[in-house]
Amino acid sequence: MVLDKRTLVDQVIVGVRENSIGVVLFHQAIGRILGINVTDVKSLDIIVTRGSANPSQLAKFTGLSTGSTTALIDRLEKKGLIERRPNPKDRRGSIIVLTYGAMKKIPLLFESMSKAMERLVSGYSEEELETLSEFFRRVTLLWWKERDKLLLQFIGNVK
Repeated sequence: MVLDKRTLVDQVIVGVRENSIGVVLFHQAIGRILGINVTDVKSLDIIVTRGSANPSQLAKFTGLSTGSTTALIDRLEKKGLIERRPNPKDRRGSIIVLTYGAMKKIPLLFESMSKAMERLVSGYSEEELETLSEFFRRVTLLWWKERDKLLLQFIGNVK
């Protein structure tokens, strides 16, 4: 059965929403295991993908105030997941990195999902992968743009 474009568009939009729900709930489960909340988990994800982050970068990426970002860093440090190190580019600042223990523990929590995702994605053709890659690049930019627009509209700033 060939679906019309409007039906396909609707299915993709529903799929994006359901994917987002699944991602949040998966990260919430990771948070339960680590004893932290989902915002803390995603902050760890930011640090993992970037290798490190300074507090200002974390505040920008999470949309948290500087005070809330400091509290987040304090919580993650208390749990032994991150540590503050002097920023080699700014003597007055610090960078946030994963602890050795976190570098060992966190990948284990994602191991099964990583393998399952590899199996799933490997089943697509190169052309399909190019389309998917472009879609996710564009939808990621859309999420950031819409988040900033929402914060500006209702809070008055993007911090």
